[in-house]
Amino acid sequence: MKIGIVFPQIEFGHDPAAVVDYAQTIEALGFTHILAYDHVLGANPDRPGGWQGPYTYKNPFLDPFVLFSFMAAVTQTIEFVTGILILPQRETAVVAKQAATLDVLSNGRLRLGVGIGWNKVEYIALNQDFHTRGQRIEEQIDVLRQLWTHDLITYDGHWHTIPDAGINPRPARPIPIWFGGHADAVLRRVAQMGDGWLPNYRTPDQAQSALIKLDAYLGENGRSRSNIGIEPRLSYGSGNPDEWRQIIADWQAAGANHISLNTIYLGFETPAQHINAIRKFAEAVLE
Repeated sequence: MKIGIVFPQIEFGHDPAAVVDYAQTIEALGFTHILAYDHVLGANPDRPGGWQGPYTYKNPFLDPFVLFSFMAAVTQTIEFVTGILILPQRETAVVAKQAATLDVLSNGRLRLGVGIGWNKVEYIALNQDFHTRGQRIEEQIDVLRQLWTHDLITYDGHWHTIPDAGINPRPARPIPIWFGGHADAVLRRVAQMGDGWLPNYRTPDQAQSALIKLDAYLGENGRSRSNIGIEPRLSYGSGNPDEWRQIIADWQAAGANHISLNTIYLGFETPAQHINAIRKFAEAVLE
């Protein structure tokens, strides 16, 4: 089981020295990856029509490609995971270029988690259609993989037209693409085209019905859980070290091969408090 950390975007601040200390500490403690959430814009909760989202313009989000490029320069082995990048609100070729650049400069340490998101305001502001996001992401995945694996492509799709062009540099291998979300359509995409799944369920019992559906869709595509990765998240506040180890063991038995520790929403107010919690978890679980 590969154990990583969720970068606490909305509680960590943006002191460059603290970000360096965080990344290097995570790597030195033996964690395998850092996962970061993504939002480009935050809405005003007092806007006309109100606001129901969990984040607002007051919640800071460092751009994951820039954040990971910064971290890659001060680390050697840690993997970087977008969890998730909201793909349909971005231009696909630009994402292909950004991801390839990060992967090349980090020596192949990127895993691209993607999803369709929920923030309609963000889509409007980025001039993308919120209502077609589910349809577009499937074509986007095809375009990304073609751009990463061919010097030149000619693509004439429903949403993309690329007239004999390509990106340079390309990554040394197709960057793994994992899907986040629980909807039936997401599980189908994982089964059909995904390298892995990033569920929000906290335990395999909570995920049981989704796992049964996923198994069925994988079977329809000649695949099984052994052909994909599964990475849930574990909250630092979910009990004591014995309970942490049990949750990890339960997920491993369910086919998960990655898990990431989340220290958000536990009252930590400084980077040092987040790092201290992570250090205690490492002492209890990794050693």
